[in-house]
Amino acid sequence: MSSLQLFAASIALSIIAWGAVTAFYFWPELRSRPRTEGLRPLLLLHAFRFVGLAFLVPGVVSPELPAAWARPAAYGDLVAALFALLALAGLKSRLGLPLVWVFNLWGTADLLHAFYQGNAVGLDPGHLGAAYFILTVLVPLLLVTHALVFWLLLRGETPAGERMAQ
Repeated sequence: MSSLQLFAASIALSIIAWGAVTAFYFWPELRSRPRTEGLRPLLLLHAFRFVGLAFLVPGVVSPELPAAWARPAAYGDLVAALFALLALAGLKSRLGLPLVWVFNLWGTADLLHAFYQGNAVGLDPGHLGAAYFILTVLVPLLLVTHALVFWLLLRGETPAGERMAQ
């Protein structure tokens, strides 16, 4: 297999693995909570997206890593982390849910744009260096948790268990 095929397989398998973890562990716990309580741990997880700044650190990534990909990926992640922190801080206020929507739309678009841009610039997985694991382990987790945030936002305020009890 080529390095690109190994890279794609790693991402696909990571999405499957994180999907299973989510289905068996995350979702059963989150669905029983009120929406804002379910959103809190997901926003905290995304507060660590500043890790994407590693795409700009020489020695972590190869000097051959295209700046046209690295800069938007790094700064897009930083903005997503800041949006996650803002949404977390505002969660109990009237601005909370709109801030979560802004975070989730930005964060999802940022990740999808990085994949698109990676194809456009011919990203070589070998140029990622240690940051390879950001894309093969963390990004799939982030994508799965963005889906959970959308689910919680669209679900409404009352958890399913409370709905049935009423």
